[in-house]
Amino acid sequence: MAKKQFKAETKRLMELVINSIYTHKEIFLREIISNASDAIDKMNHRAITDPTLGISRDDFRIDVSVDKEARTITVSDNGTGMTSKEMEKNLGMIAYSDSFEFKKKLEEGADSDVIGQFGVGFYSAFMVADKVTVVSRAHGGDEASVWESEGIDGYTIRKGEKDSFGTDVIMHIKEDSDGESYSEFLDPVRLRELIVTYSNYIRWPIRMDVEAGAWEDTGEKGEDGEPKREYITRTENKVINSMVPIWQKDKSEVSDDECKEFYKQQFYDFEDPVSVIRVDAEGRISYKAMLFIPKRAPHDFYTRDFQPGLQLYSSGVLIMERCADVLPYYFRFVRGVVDSPDFSLNISREVLQNDRVLKAVGSNLSKKIKAELERLKENEPDVYSEFYNSFGQQLKYGMVDNFGSDKDMLKDLLMFESSKGGMVSFADYVGNMQESQEKIYYVVSSSASKARNLPQMESVLDKGYEVLLMTDEVDPFLVSILREYEGKPFCNISTEDLGLESEEERKEAEEKDEEHKGTLEFAKEILGDDVAEVRISRRLKNHAVLLTTTGSITFEMEKYFKEMPGGQGGNMKASRVLELNADHSVFRALKDAIESDKDKAADIVRIMYGQASIMAGIPLDDPVAYSDLVLSIF
Repeated sequence: MAKKQFKAETKRLMELVINSIYTHKEIFLREIISNASDAIDKMNHRAITDPTLGISRDDFRIDVSVDKEARTITVSDNGTGMTSKEMEKNLGMIAYSDSFEFKKKLEEGADSDVIGQFGVGFYSAFMVADKVTVVSRAHGGDEASVWESEGIDGYTIRKGEKDSFGTDVIMHIKEDSDGESYSEFLDPVRLRELIVTYSNYIRWPIRMDVEAGAWEDTGEKGEDGEPKREYITRTENKVINSMVPIWQKDKSEVSDDECKEFYKQQFYDFEDPVSVIRVDAEGRISYKAMLFIPKRAPHDFYTRDFQPGLQLYSSGVLIMERCADVLPYYFRFVRGVVDSPDFSLNISREVLQNDRVLKAVGSNLSKKIKAELERLKENEPDVYSEFYNSFGQQLKYGMVDNFGSDKDMLKDLLMFESSKGGMVSFADYVGNMQESQEKIYYVVSSSASKARNLPQMESVLDKGYEVLLMTDEVDPFLVSILREYEGKPFCNISTEDLGLESEEERKEAEEKDEEHKGTLEFAKEILGDDVAEVRISRRLKNHAVLLTTTGSITFEMEKYFKEMPGGQGGNMKASRVLELNADHSVFRALKDAIESDKDKAADIVRIMYGQASIMAGIPLDDPVAYSDLVLSIF
């Protein structure tokens, strides 16, 4: 029998299919099963439109079998089958598939989610097989045809024998060589794993012979008079796949508890998620999704090792295990699945061809996630608090990502510890503001307990105003991006004008500045470039000294830049301002020393600056020298 040759361009494309297009060899089984499902889809459509065929939906099936001795895997279906001419067209011309044409011809609303659009999936079999034989008999035909190929050298088509319509794809698995283990695919357990992983939600039953053992009575008794038992192994033909995924079922059919159990099994979490989000969208883009908001962050969540992404299905076939492009960066903690027949896939059905549909789906899902988080915050604050403890920092990072382009999406989800106790949102804070209050006051510190004890808190708390305690390194950046909330500007109580002085108090403060001008100039001269300015404080009540900053860079930003890898931000320093309390006894001692002993006065200035640095959480350049200086005054 003469062997037919693939065309030159077909050979080149076939080499790509076998060697380059697919990421994992194990994908071959998914592709062959998907083709079988497509064939059954077409046969089912015929049966629906022509009841005289007498074929029931329950009759359809896909069978997978293994012959270890012959080194073959066979995938059989009772779909529409092929004539010899159709074999020539569908298998002899790579990259042709009538599934796409068939899909276009179906009327809207028909059972039409066929994904075999490229006709190359079949050739993935050659990644693991050195010979592929296809035996097919078209429905209504009297004879079968056999297509056979050993790869790019060509193929043959001959007449064959087959009892019923449908198609058998017989793959002769390669011998192990060059470090490649092909024999693993001859293990029925391994094949069942691949079916569950990639084809679990194919709509038609996939059946395999499964060995099962059990201890059974033999009907005889032993010497002790007890019934004899022996371990009996039997082979049963079982359905391997689930067929209907949980996310495809109606909400009335599946409880939240069942969804949570699915989450724990699918995503290997031992705790229930805080929320389940189910979406059934129909229209220009149709898809179903089941999303889960975890209770706790996995151990590697804030590391580079964490792999975000949703599971992506197209008509029940797993396309991507983790598609990170569906949801935005700030919702990377969400787990779940999205299933749509409208995804435009690339030639290997492993990657999306374009992202227009994906963007539309992602945008809608993001809105659903935000709405659910807002519902939790409003109606289940304890649950939201638990979630926020794990993922609040991620929301903050999302605020500053892309120069704050998503700030309006996230700002109402943020929470901060309050000087009055508990956690509050921006909306809570503004809602609780006194009539006389014009600004949203906040302070940045390494911890809430340290923030509460900062000297600059005194004047704000004396007014009865609430202060947001910001303790994450990202907090100063998100405030600088937001600038205001509902028309109320943010005010850093460490660096900005608090706006608490009356006109009379402001005038009195200016007079004090002039009165103590000589003392301030002396202190600035001693400290030199260590500080940008020394001034009389308008915010200190009981403390003698305070170190603040001027300009856009705060102490927290300075620390952040300093810790950047490679020392890239080492030159980003905050401009320091030393504030002195003119009513404190230490200030009076400084003034007296300037008059009587300038060396002692210089030491007092250095000690005050060191104390202020310690209170601000700024490391001293030379702690030993500072300690010696303090002790020297005794």
